Amino acid sequence: MGQTSFLPTPPLFNWLNQRAAGVLLHPTALPGDFGTGTLDRHATQFVEFLAAAGFRYWQVCPLGPTGYGDSPYQCFSSFAGNPYLIDLAALVRAGLLAENALDPLRLSNADRVDYGALWRLKWPILFQAHESFRRGLAPAPYGDFAAFQQKYAHWLPAYGLFQALKDHFNGKPWWEWPVEARTLAAAQNSPLAALVARRSEAHQFFQYLFFGQWTQLKAHATKLGLGIIGDAPIFVALDSADVWAAPQLFQLDPKTGRPLAVAGVPPDYFSADGQLWGNPLYDWPAHAADGYAWWLARLQSNFDLYDIVRLDHFRGFDTYWSIPAGAPTAKGGKWRQGPGLDFFRAVAARFPNPKIIAEDLGEPAPSVTALLAATGLPGMAVLQFAFGDKPTNPYLPHNHQANSVVYPGTHDNDTTRGWYTSVDEKTRNHLRRYLRVSGAEVSWDFVRAAYASVGNLAVIPLQDLLSLDAEARFNTPGTSEGNWQWRYRPAQLEKLKNESTAYLREIGELYGRFKPAALPGDKVAAACPTDPAS
Repeated sequence: MGQTSFLPTPPLFNWLNQRAAGVLLHPTALPGDFGTGTLDRHATQFVEFLAAAGFRYWQVCPLGPTGYGDSPYQCFSSFAGNPYLIDLAALVRAGLLAENALDPLRLSNADRVDYGALWRLKWPILFQAHESFRRGLAPAPYGDFAAFQQKYAHWLPAYGLFQALKDHFNGKPWWEWPVEARTLAAAQNSPLAALVARRSEAHQFFQYLFFGQWTQLKAHATKLGLGIIGDAPIFVALDSADVWAAPQLFQLDPKTGRPLAVAGVPPDYFSADGQLWGNPLYDWPAHAADGYAWWLARLQSNFDLYDIVRLDHFRGFDTYWSIPAGAPTAKGGKWRQGPGLDFFRAVAARFPNPKIIAEDLGEPAPSVTALLAATGLPGMAVLQFAFGDKPTNPYLPHNHQANSVVYPGTHDNDTTRGWYTSVDEKTRNHLRRYLRVSGAEVSWDFVRAAYASVGNLAVIPLQDLLSLDAEARFNTPGTSEGNWQWRYRPAQLEKLKNESTAYLREIGELYGRFKPAALPGDKVAAACPTDPAS
């Protein structure tokens, strides 16, 4: 395990060799009448807009079941899907729910996700659907349920039991459960397993519904020529079925089950104390001993859901910041050796040329840069990090690499309009001089800059296509409230579709990211297209 000789020739992977563009939007931000975006007609309309506008990819955040804090990067499972995304109207059409069963969930606020209301109101409706299925009142709508259970037997029963026990113990984390339930091995041999069996089956049924609906949506996207880019956080939540079911794969105290050390990042220019994430750390020698079987199964699950997988915090595979458990800040941590190229060789042996993006943002050590080069995976460039600095800044477009993915900003950034308003005049002036723009329509300035970049893939947050300000920011790292809530309204997408579809196809063709096929009624694009906002 650990770092090995660099550089292999050729690199392990080489897949990003065509220019294309995509849009970043998490499904919870889709519109709808039931408290959050779901896998419903609005999702279908969204992918149809993407295809019409010449995009080839839709990027999402992790789709796992979220817990306290509602972050898709802190899930109860790295294999399961989020039941909040299930379209309940489809279950009405399938006969699993009565029409009036949805009335309590017709929430008034269409601009923000109300996770508290979802927790109170959606779960009882989902359990009603399972009860209808269990009693034979309607057939399973997405194929044979038993076959689904068999297909995902390597994680689904453990996940169902974990969630059922969490319900039984009123949401408490697994380390506060009775000793006979604190691990999968113990719980399976406890009377508790029989006590919560129906509840466990219900949680497995919710996964059947999620995967059934996602599979249909993805098939529609594929038919339109769209791929899905997913996201795999490097670390898992401590209170997760992953840790509960396989504690031997994490750095835990064998007596208490609590972490010996936790994840984070060291102090830097932005934070004097660093960032204390609190996730349990992997026991990498244990993973190496069985050929990284858990990780390979996790990636297989991701490739079942997505066409491309973004690996979050890529540098953690080289070295990771280990903070002693109980430390008040990240200051006292130390760099520890990760699995290095050995891990990616196992991935290459299991998956022929998998499509993986490495999230390599920040200032990586030379060893991280070497690992990225050895893998051949495309890294990332964020335009909001480019300006106000020296011409050697790697995020400036003239320093981009072809084997990279270019973003105006990510889910962790402000919208481009919000960012431009918040930065100092030096940065704004640099941007205006560099891009030769006035800055009056900075969101579209960044769209064009991303399209023009030599980076083979450009991904635009939907908020920037809509030219929205900071109120549409999706997440602010280091804060615990107000995140992951923004949603767009149907009229906003309709306006974008009507005003900008032809322009997006035009700049896609201009910069080699779109090869248009004539659509009925198409008009010849202007020789010098104007911004939709001008």
